[in-house]
Amino acid sequence: MTLRPLIAALLVAAAIHATAATTPTGGAQSDNTRLITADRLLDVRSGRWLDNVWILVRDGRIADIAHGPGAMIVTTDTPVIDLKGYSLVPGLIDMHVHLDSDPSYGGYTRLQFGDRFWSVLQVKHAKETLDAGFTTVRNLGSGAWNDVGLRQAIDEGKLQGPRIVSAAYSFGATGGHCDSTYFPPSMEQRKPYNADSPEAARHSVRELRKYGAQVIKICATGGVFSRNTEPGQQQMREDEMRAAVEEAHQWGLPVAAHAHGSSGINAAIRAGVDTIEHASLIDDEGIALAKKHGAWLSMDIYNTDYTQAEGAKNGVLEDNLRKDREIAEVQRQGFRRAHAAGVRMVYGTDAGVYPHGQNGRQFAVMVRYGMTPLQAIQSATVNAAEALQRKDVGVAELGRYADLVAVAGDPTADVRLLEAVPVVIKGGEMAKDAR
Repeated sequence: MTLRPLIAALLVAAAIHATAATTPTGGAQSDNTRLITADRLLDVRSGRWLDNVWILVRDGRIADIAHGPGAMIVTTDTPVIDLKGYSLVPGLIDMHVHLDSDPSYGGYTRLQFGDRFWSVLQVKHAKETLDAGFTTVRNLGSGAWNDVGLRQAIDEGKLQGPRIVSAAYSFGATGGHCDSTYFPPSMEQRKPYNADSPEAARHSVRELRKYGAQVIKICATGGVFSRNTEPGQQQMREDEMRAAVEEAHQWGLPVAAHAHGSSGINAAIRAGVDTIEHASLIDDEGIALAKKHGAWLSMDIYNTDYTQAEGAKNGVLEDNLRKDREIAEVQRQGFRRAHAAGVRMVYGTDAGVYPHGQNGRQFAVMVRYGMTPLQAIQSATVNAAEALQRKDVGVAELGRYADLVAVAGDPTADVRLLEAVPVVIKGGEMAKDAR
């Protein structure tokens, strides 16, 4: 990190030949003001590169941007983060993570640890995620209100990690994917927010919101890494999903639906769900419904590479690996068809099923299955911000958080540059500098 005071006289002298491109701010700057300068910045809305960019940050947000030949921002005694030779991209957004999960422990091997093990481990995972360039994440399901507590600690400045949009507990039908399905009746294991009627779904939404959920996650179908469920099975009725959506939207909360099977996907979209997670077995009707209703697809098309290579060693049961194998390529081809049809897509990896900090590995797979590098980047920036219904992240523009990643090269030509970013800035502060 290069942090140096600017000398106003030198800046003014250097700016004489480019006054039209110079933005004066005047006066001494406070401790929470700084400048970021780099060779260029990606405008993720248009796909254009803005050359010779200067970004003024005040109170963690972008206060001014200057760019072009000779451009600079004139200030007095303001620290500068000098990223000459680097390209800036808005801080990345992963729309589907599980920060209190660790793929090293699959199947029943998780039972060797106490409940608080996972709440401690998530602190490490949050830092790894931030270091990977993901300055905002949506945590879609955790135990013991872990993600709510983690979000609060990060927001208070006690820990380093991304901005977290927390779902707390996910819920679905008794015996379904979001329930506890690995134990016999004598152990009486069940998730606390199972919803087997529309009214139960409404109650679950209300209680989750009460204790800190910022997004509601329901489980419309069976899953890969649960027991005694199949991905294609619909497990919540459409009226139950609609009740959850209506209640959540009334409170201003978006809804994500875990949905692998086509019938569950289609019912969730008709019920008004905002984002469909996985969408592994999406059919032509589902693609048409997603376009008609404007639903976003969040398709985790990288993680099978990890789970098939490492799952058995980590204790994942063969039945789970079987389901993983069966839907892997089908999901990727569904991604290709949905993207080609113009369905709205966001970047969601299901990190926690594979190691945190490797979130950027999905970009290349998205390109392999039909996206341009720019479209893949947009899925993790401007698209994700819109799906989150937030106007403070995802784009480098005035009023938004100064969340940025820097790479040496052009990620719109080689998207794999985003797999290992050397510089991460969150709220104008250097979070990682590995230059």
